[in-house]
Amino acid sequence: MKDRFSNDINIRNKQASFQYELLDKYVAGIQLMGTEIKSIREGKVNLQDGYCYFNGGECFVKGINITAYAQGTHYNHEAARERKLLLKKSELKKLEAKVEEKGLTLIPTRLFINDRGLAKLEIALGKGKKLHDKRESIKDRDIKRELSRIKLS
Repeated sequence: MKDRFSNDINIRNKQASFQYELLDKYVAGIQLMGTEIKSIREGKVNLQDGYCYFNGGECFVKGINITAYAQGTHYNHEAARERKLLLKKSELKKLEAKVEEKGLTLIPTRLFINDRGLAKLEIALGKGKKLHDKRESIKDRDIKRELSRIKLS
C-alpha cells in the first residue's frame, strides 16, 4: 500500500506555455480535503482546464480535476470543485490589481508536493498568445527537434 503513494509528485500543465505568454510565477498553498491529497499522491490530477479567479479578496482555482479517491467512502470529494488558494495578503492584492487592470489571467502551471509533504500549486500570470505567436512556438519546437536529431546521428 505504501508504494502506491508518492511524495515526488510534479504534475505540469503543458498547454499553459503554449496558450499563454507566462510573465510571473507564484507558489500558492491549496486548500484540500483528505481524499484529495491521497489522489494527488497517486498522480491522478488534470490541470488542463484550470484557471484562477478572485472573489471577495480571496483567490480560487476552478477547473482542476482531481480524480475521486478509489478507496474513499461517502466522504469522498467532488472531482471538479473549486478550491481556495492560500497566498499572502500582499500577493493577493498585487495579483488582483494586475488581473483587473492589464487584462492578464492566472493559470495553474504545476502541482507538486514540497519537502514538508504539503501540496503546492504554481500559478503564473499570463497573457493570451495570438495565433501567429502559437505558430512561432510550434516552429521553435520543430527546430529544436530537428537539431537534436542531427546531433544524435
